[in-house]
Amino acid sequence: MIGDRPFIGFDNYSFVLNDSNFWKVFWNTIFIGGGTLLFQFVMPILLALSLNEVFSTGFKKFTQMAVYIPHLFSWVVVGGMWILLLSPDTGIVNQILMAFGMEKPITFLASQDKAPWVIIFASTWKEMGYTCILYLAAVVGINPSLYEAAKIDGANRWHQVRYVTLPQLVSTMKVVFMLNILSVLRLFDPVFVLRNGANASTVDVIMMYTYQKGIMEFSVAKATAAGFIVVISTLLLTLIVRKVTNYDEG
Repeated sequence: MIGDRPFIGFDNYSFVLNDSNFWKVFWNTIFIGGGTLLFQFVMPILLALSLNEVFSTGFKKFTQMAVYIPHLFSWVVVGGMWILLLSPDTGIVNQILMAFGMEKPITFLASQDKAPWVIIFASTWKEMGYTCILYLAAVVGINPSLYEAAKIDGANRWHQVRYVTLPQLVSTMKVVFMLNILSVLRLFDPVFVLRNGANASTVDVIMMYTYQKGIMEFSVAKATAAGFIVVISTLLLTLIVRKVTNYDEG
């Protein structure tokens, strides 16, 4: 359909792997994706354990709903919200900081140092409620007799969490961690929405590189090569994590 296209072997892969921009976005991906992976794994566990200690059913259900709602929003909506909240002129975050004595507003999304952390925070905030519900469902399924036995042995609430709840959540943790691993190198939506000319050098990721090559420059071959490298890297990363965590043993 597009004419005679001679076979060029691995030239496109060679171009991508020797492109300094590719390695720059690769390390950006490792930083942002790794930070998102860490916080999206830890924060839902802490939230689920905290909610499990709440005795008020109404408050617990309201909190679950409040933290789950961001998961239902698209990244266009979430990105727009955080752009408004972090605005140096009218954003409520800067207004609060200045009310506590800060001399001038912080340009969160125009700062190359702060923008990656904003993306990590926004990603964690958006998905935390969904993962938290998975953990809460697992907590409900824990056999009550385990807690009764722990109480008989003199365990306090912290001991029950440490020696009963957390060990019983290991299988769920493995599933959640594996699902998050699959998306580490495919990070795109939050970057696309929150990037700008000022922070692009530190927030551009591999999928943004493929977007620019394939859509903006119409160099489909190079974009495909970069995309296939992401697929292979994700496969290798998944196999390594699967082996290290003994995923198949439950």
